[in-house]
Amino acid sequence: MSVADRLESLPFSGFHYRLLLVGGLGYCFDGLDGAILAFIMPPLQKLWHLSTTQLGLLGSAAFFGYFIGALLAGILADRYGRRPVMMWGLACYCVGSFVSAFSQDWHGFILCRIVAGVGTGAESAIIAPYLSEFVSKRYRGAFTGALAGFFSFGFLGAAILGYMLVPWAANGWRIALVLTSCPVVMLLWWRRALPESPRWLAKTGQTDKAHAVLCQIEAALGVVSPAMPCADGPVLARQTTPSRLARLGAKKLRKTTLIIWSLWLSVTFSYYAFFSWLPTLLIARGFTMAHSFGFSIAICAAQIPGYFSAALCNEKLGRKTTLVVYLSAGVISAFGLAAATTPSAILVAGMLLSFFMNGTYASVYAYTPEVFPTDIRATATGMASAVGRLGAIVAPVAIGALYPRTGFSGVFSLTASILLLGALCILFFGPTTTNRSLEDIADEY
Repeated sequence: MSVADRLESLPFSGFHYRLLLVGGLGYCFDGLDGAILAFIMPPLQKLWHLSTTQLGLLGSAAFFGYFIGALLAGILADRYGRRPVMMWGLACYCVGSFVSAFSQDWHGFILCRIVAGVGTGAESAIIAPYLSEFVSKRYRGAFTGALAGFFSFGFLGAAILGYMLVPWAANGWRIALVLTSCPVVMLLWWRRALPESPRWLAKTGQTDKAHAVLCQIEAALGVVSPAMPCADGPVLARQTTPSRLARLGAKKLRKTTLIIWSLWLSVTFSYYAFFSWLPTLLIARGFTMAHSFGFSIAICAAQIPGYFSAALCNEKLGRKTTLVVYLSAGVISAFGLAAATTPSAILVAGMLLSFFMNGTYASVYAYTPEVFPTDIRATATGMASAVGRLGAIVAPVAIGALYPRTGFSGVFSLTASILLLGALCILFFGPTTTNRSLEDIADEY
């Protein structure tokens, strides 16, 4: 049996649950890092006397780092392996986040956030394509969707930290940032617990190592391993970075690449336009800081059922259908938030938008790695994530400039319009991947 056949035949087991937990905790801390900024922006605005445009630049700093990290991580992971890139990404994030807590001015803070963003972007871009390569087509959509669902725990944790620490102490924001840097202790756990991807090992000619990894997994499950490793088809010649990038623009992959980039750009712009500015916009609408943070906890809590309901729908309805349904519902919710005038209406519309936008991400993270071949999967996913981060870079600045002119309704009308473009793109042009092995999908290219 080939490496791919052996992976496809494995039952979903404790091994996969451990992968889900270890990878999911990485996403949890990524979400914590990305979301905490929204809750420290109001005190930083007062501390350093920032304009809304300067505040937007501060909000965009981490996303600029995300762009660099996601871009480099995919390229390096296809060249050197998935696991080491993910581990170094986490270390970079922890250092940047910790040092940012001691910044004395907003310029130094921006630099630290860029460093932290490089690590977060690298880790986020690698976890889904890396761990999805261990999972059979029977479970892959639900697994990857649930994996991405751990982001929601990070956002909820950031909202709770923001509510408990930031409004009540002058240096509460510094304490919150120190607490977000704690996951560095996970490095030793990851080094011990996570094997390299057998699919990547096989495609790079390391069949013996792929066989050894699979034997360990099979032994833990009580599955009898083949006596000798079997090659997964032809071993691909080592590709240079330019050649991998060129394949994304080649005729067979060009359409898929553009569709995925458009999806990431629309979803990521809308997501960070909403969550980066949420407490600040609520305060601008007349809420107290504590009241706005309380609303933010409820809105962030709605992420959790959003992610995990979409993970279930990934298998029941398919990734493409789930994307279209959740994006469309997000459009309606964003228009509802634009029209909301009372606190209760803002809360309900905000929770619905949070539910559906995060459900969309559960499908995006499942869908993207599936539509690209193994030898360029990390590069392609990293590039897509990097393109999405361009939306995250632009969103805080654009909202900072737009809000004084158009107000609350203009911000969320723009969010709804961009989500609608993403839904239409997937509806008319997106490929279908449900119940197909990664190798079957890759054969089309």
